[in-house]
Amino acid sequence: MKALAALLFGLFKAAKLSKVALTGGTMLISVFVYATIWGWKYAVGFVLLLLAHELGHYHAAHQRGLNVGAPTFIPFVGAWIALKEMPHDAETEAYIGLAGPFAGTVASAIVLLLARYTGEAWILAVAYAGFFLNLFNLIPLSPLDGGRITGVISPKVWLVGVPVLVALFFYRPSPMLVMIAILAVPQVWATLTGKAQEGAYYATRAATRMAYAAKYLGLVLVLALLTFDLHEELGRLGGG
Repeated sequence: MKALAALLFGLFKAAKLSKVALTGGTMLISVFVYATIWGWKYAVGFVLLLLAHELGHYHAAHQRGLNVGAPTFIPFVGAWIALKEMPHDAETEAYIGLAGPFAGTVASAIVLLLARYTGEAWILAVAYAGFFLNLFNLIPLSPLDGGRITGVISPKVWLVGVPVLVALFFYRPSPMLVMIAILAVPQVWATLTGKAQEGAYYATRAATRMAYAAKYLGLVLVLALLTFDLHEELGRLGGG
């Protein structure tokens, strides 16, 4: 019995260590890749902001009692957590979706304060990247966080995300945008055909929808203003 208990404990410990190794290993790979382009200090800061974003999702999923995997990183794709069981309703999905950009915004604000204190331009650039990343994720189109949040308001909001994604593609073409568009097709089609509104999944009280709409719009406004201001400031620093 003792041997069996020791074996089970060893397997459990290995499983926990494997999760840490997966997150830590993929983080290091991302840092290495980004460092070859932007330098190691910027790379470390950017990856840590990605981690803050994903830990927001991770903590929220645990709060709602969902089984969730550790964060995984892929360079130029970003990071994600794997939900091993799906939310039971749109409000839970929105709660988890909102937690990531909120945590990422708070982390980016801390980096911004650090940039103001030190006067280091590279730290300011990291803060800008963090704000932009979280703003981009709030585009109201699944699989982005914005699509998960706005689903509780109304799946019809996803249709707003389509022209936004198209405009971004013409402004700055990217394979990532094409991949997001492909993944978004099923839900956009479901909205156009009216199937997205069917069932109890989206049955939510009006007060809940209004609360999420206020949180979503407020976060979008804050991030848009901060992203624009830092973009202009970094432009002036670069020009100077």
